[in-house]
Amino acid sequence: QVQLVESGGGLVQPGGSLRLSCAAAGFTLDDYAIGWFRQAPGKEREGVSCISSSDGGTYYADSVKGRFTISRDNAKNTVYLQMNSLRPEDTAVYYCAASWEYYYCSPEESAYWGQGTQVTVSS
Repeated sequence: QVQLVESGGGLVQPGGSLRLSCAAAGFTLDDYAIGWFRQAPGKEREGVSCISSSDGGTYYADSVKGRFTISRDNAKNTVYLQMNSLRPEDTAVYYCAASWEYYYCSPEESAYWGQGTQVTVSS
């Protein structure tokens, strides 16, 4: 069974930090490109950050550039999203996903999805 499981979401004050984890089961995560996506109420799901399986290149949405960092720990079969300087507009359900490759960091490229984890940024 192929599974992706997100964790690390929660309630945080503006300016705070969270680290999201995406753990893989049933396959080796380093064989895939991994993306983080988010969906806020009334909004379409959007790409936040993606990391390539081929060259390790990364992509960040303009809205999170300089604040978020994507990384992977192959020994733990886990990908992380470190989120710093969080803003209320970062509030959303965050999903990790896997693809054979991300060319646009778009949801439509994804083959496998996690269940999502809620991130709420509020004072």
